[in-house]
Amino acid sequence: MRNRYLFALSFLIFSNFLFAQTYINNVTIVDVENERLIPNQTVIITKNLISNIQKSNDENLPKNVTIINGTDKYLIPGLIDAHIHFFQNGGLYTRPDVIDLRKFKDYEQEIAYAKTDMETKLRRYLQNGITTVIDVGANYQFLKQRNDFTDKTFSPSIFMSGPLLTTYKPKVYNGLGEDEPFTLTATIEDGIKGVQEQLKYKPDFIKIWYIAGADGLDIEESARKNLPIVKAIIDEAHKNNLKVAVHATQRITAQLAVENGADFLVHSVDDEVLKDDFVQLMKKNKTILCPTLIVHSGYLKTFGHTLHMSNYELQKADAYQLGSLLDLKHLSDTTLVKRYKNYANSQKSIKRLQKTDSISLSNLKIASDAGVLIATGTDAGNIGTLHASSYLQELKTMQKSGMSNWKIIQASTINGAKVFDKEREFGTINIGKKANLVLLDANPIEDIQNVTKIHTVFNKGEIFTPNTLIKDSPTDLVQRQLNAYNFRNIDAFLEPYADDVEIYSYPNTLRYKGKKIMRKQYSELFEQVPNLHCELKERIVQGTIVIDKERVRFGTIINEAVAIYHIEKGKIKKVYFIK
Repeated sequence: MRNRYLFALSFLIFSNFLFAQTYINNVTIVDVENERLIPNQTVIITKNLISNIQKSNDENLPKNVTIINGTDKYLIPGLIDAHIHFFQNGGLYTRPDVIDLRKFKDYEQEIAYAKTDMETKLRRYLQNGITTVIDVGANYQFLKQRNDFTDKTFSPSIFMSGPLLTTYKPKVYNGLGEDEPFTLTATIEDGIKGVQEQLKYKPDFIKIWYIAGADGLDIEESARKNLPIVKAIIDEAHKNNLKVAVHATQRITAQLAVENGADFLVHSVDDEVLKDDFVQLMKKNKTILCPTLIVHSGYLKTFGHTLHMSNYELQKADAYQLGSLLDLKHLSDTTLVKRYKNYANSQKSIKRLQKTDSISLSNLKIASDAGVLIATGTDAGNIGTLHASSYLQELKTMQKSGMSNWKIIQASTINGAKVFDKEREFGTINIGKKANLVLLDANPIEDIQNVTKIHTVFNKGEIFTPNTLIKDSPTDLVQRQLNAYNFRNIDAFLEPYADDVEIYSYPNTLRYKGKKIMRKQYSELFEQVPNLHCELKERIVQGTIVIDKERVRFGTIINEAVAIYHIEKGKIKKVYFIK
């Protein structure tokens, strides 16, 4: 076996001349396995593999290769989001079982958007340095659709389960056919059948939604009642060489799942601090934990109208889904909106969230310190947790637990690869591994936020600069500035505008010109006007011109207006206001 491996490696190295090569020169390698920075290295990529790593020597660089200057830059393995959902879009209308807004937007429209937007989501992930995603609960439609992207260089590698197998299924998802994200398993036979039905779609693993208490019993009684079904699903999956991920947020469901063979826990235990015997059991069984720390607060902050978005999120997120999160400020069903707002902002909800967040952070640190494998995952697609752009916030929240930046980077690379025993293929920077890599302009060990300072992404043998993966349309620019306006974020608001932007009163009266004056005007507005909100009523697009009909609230005053945006060279160059 060793001789075969050496032969294969030798063939890889000595046949380099057969393929186009890329040299990343004078770069600092972030060695996630040994927690060290290795400066002045040249990483050679042949086809889609790392074919050599050597000390840099500018004088001996060959001709006819692509050379990327890595001076003062840091090379990390491609990031992995170990918990996402393609069937959910991250906006307000994506979970009708949590908040039913189907009278405002048909859920079938939401499903259709998820399908047509899959390519853009994948491009957005790669743009953010995420070269592998794990969909922890999809449906049959997406199991088929993922095959369309297997060989696409712009697509991260996709690992995906089928519908969630569960003893509790929200009724709103009934009758959706291949779009159903849940399969009800009320008996052991149902559980076994649920696994077998997925096999023809070739899932990468099986997912169990272990919900205790929905049947009216107390948590432990309910968990133990449903355990035989959970165990049958795990056994059937393992019999078919499939790993099992389990949604378990209570200590009892998590422990029972691990005791019965669960491979991957996809949420934090948030009801009690973990005891050492359970932690050691996870470590012994090599159970991987994906904490998903930000998803619950995303819901409550959206419902409570207290959501905050950073400049990074306002620029990198799906602008339309992000914008929908503020729709509760103008939906006509004020009784529903008020009920959710009061619930989210009640002392009971706030204290419960503070308690569960505190326990989750404590448990993450306990598990990490004990040597339990932690894999970074966002649960992206849920309300308030947007695809790709939410990743940074998850990392920063992991940091609050006390995890070091090294441990967080390990959780975001090599540990994610270990979920499916792929650590020999990717997750570190070593000869023979896939060249799924991210070249950063700053050191991520110094500051975890530096993972967003992306110079180049390498994926499946292709080289990408982030701004080439998704091209802004005129409506993207207009929607981004609208979102930033509603979040009162002056820097993000000005980002889509040209430096010499011109603001007019229709038809041709110039009010002012340039971002400097615009910054002063809108900074004062954002700081001084209470209850500021702009509702988009209608949008017309004609080439590079976007016409928005808006309903703007300034305190107690409401104005109807039309804004005409002219886009030139990828920026908003002129705006005409009609009142």
